[in-house]
Amino acid sequence: MTLDFSRNLHYVWALLPEITLSVWAMLVLVAGVTGKHRPGNRQGGEGDPDFGRGADLGWLALVGLLVAAFFNGWLYGVTEVGHTSMIAVDRFRLFANWIFLLAGAFAILISFSYVHRQRLQAGEFYGLILLAVTGMMFMAAARDLIVIFLGLEVMSISVYALTAFNRRDRKSAEAGLKYFLLGAFSTGFFLYGIALVYGATGSTNVVAIGASVASGTARGGFLILGIALLTIGFAFKVSAVPFHMWTPDVYEGAPAPVTAFMSAGVKTAAFVAFLRVFLVGFDAAYGSWYPIMWWLAAITMVAANLIALVQSNVKRMLAYSSIAHAGYLLVALTAANETAAAGMLFYLLVYTLMNMGAFAIVIAVSHQSEERLQIEDYAGFGWSNPLLGVFLTIFLLSLAGFPGTGGFMGKIFLLQGAVDSQLWTLSVILVLTTVASYWYYLRVAWFMWMREPASADQHAQVSAPLPMRLALMASVALILYMGIFPASALGFAQSSVHGLGALGGSLLGLAR
Repeated sequence: MTLDFSRNLHYVWALLPEITLSVWAMLVLVAGVTGKHRPGNRQGGEGDPDFGRGADLGWLALVGLLVAAFFNGWLYGVTEVGHTSMIAVDRFRLFANWIFLLAGAFAILISFSYVHRQRLQAGEFYGLILLAVTGMMFMAAARDLIVIFLGLEVMSISVYALTAFNRRDRKSAEAGLKYFLLGAFSTGFFLYGIALVYGATGSTNVVAIGASVASGTARGGFLILGIALLTIGFAFKVSAVPFHMWTPDVYEGAPAPVTAFMSAGVKTAAFVAFLRVFLVGFDAAYGSWYPIMWWLAAITMVAANLIALVQSNVKRMLAYSSIAHAGYLLVALTAANETAAAGMLFYLLVYTLMNMGAFAIVIAVSHQSEERLQIEDYAGFGWSNPLLGVFLTIFLLSLAGFPGTGGFMGKIFLLQGAVDSQLWTLSVILVLTTVASYWYYLRVAWFMWMREPASADQHAQVSAPLPMRLALMASVALILYMGIFPASALGFAQSSVHGLGALGGSLLGLAR
């Protein structure tokens, strides 16, 4: 099928995944307010009738994600006429959509028992996840800064609400308020950056901006200031140091399934939009923003890993781990070549699997609540729950970059991209900080397998419901597969990034 975006009707076809999720989110919200789906009590489990009624909404939301996935696959058969429209139908966007859909599906699967035990309104919870995924997909599809901003707001407002969703928990309310205030502040930087870029180039279209910058017609002063402000906006969303201060408190206070979702989905959406804007729109101004990205990457890797070393709360440790991984991904953005960009997509896919898997185990250990979050609480966990212990060990090893896991291959591809651009110092920092990260990841594994529990029944109530077990088994299988046989996923990522460079008309892939 060929789409000519001079005809507005064709935007409907190009946005079928996003339209599907928007409609489905409203359907889930409406279904959730019926008497049949009232929140259950705190003590019930999988056999409780109230649990089943709430789970129905979760499965309904998953069906919506499957329908959106079908339309996303269908778009591979669509060809654009011209490549300057506001909405892109390229493989880069479609690859990113798979990650968003995966993050949304995993967030729902690991939250069934949590939503029931915490007596959360299931319809609102799952509907907001679908709306957040919709905003992420708009950010990946946008070739216009205004559309990126709209997608950013749809995603952000949904995640703000999810962060403060547990009204009975003061930490959740505090985290939601903090995230909202700082997020609104960073959005102001982003929006003002868009205005300055428009003033410098006369357009908000990323391809037109790239053409203006390459031709030298852009106003230099406005352009540099606009790039700086956009960088601040994106850096906040990816949790780059020094714009990371919100991350540990928000990750700790938010409901654990929401923390898992935002650590993977929000970060992926921000990096995907970050990459398209800077490598297509500002590629010709690479010399101006390269120093900013270099220092952001270096400081983020070093600071986050050093602070993570002294954390005793598992959620805060994973929060600083998330910041460190943002630093690794910023190395790919700094390298600004096709190898690094493909490595970024591969790494984002693997990171979604291993980080959400780790948070799923945290939810199980905390008894589907916000308890037992200290590293000492994991003493003896591996022996009392061997399968979950092995799964968490695999996730931690992959996060650390241990050979044989997807996390190791992801770091290798990021390093290859950095070496291609001769970023030797950043490459060394990446390797050294990765080695340092082994301490805090393996510290949790050491407590699981080498320490005795405080009491014989310390982990007696730990359980993983069937939906969570499905997500965990899928995550482990994919992490090990991509660690041993990475060629297919990497080839898929490379073809997606190659399409971005070709359609955008940028210098993506040329030697720096």
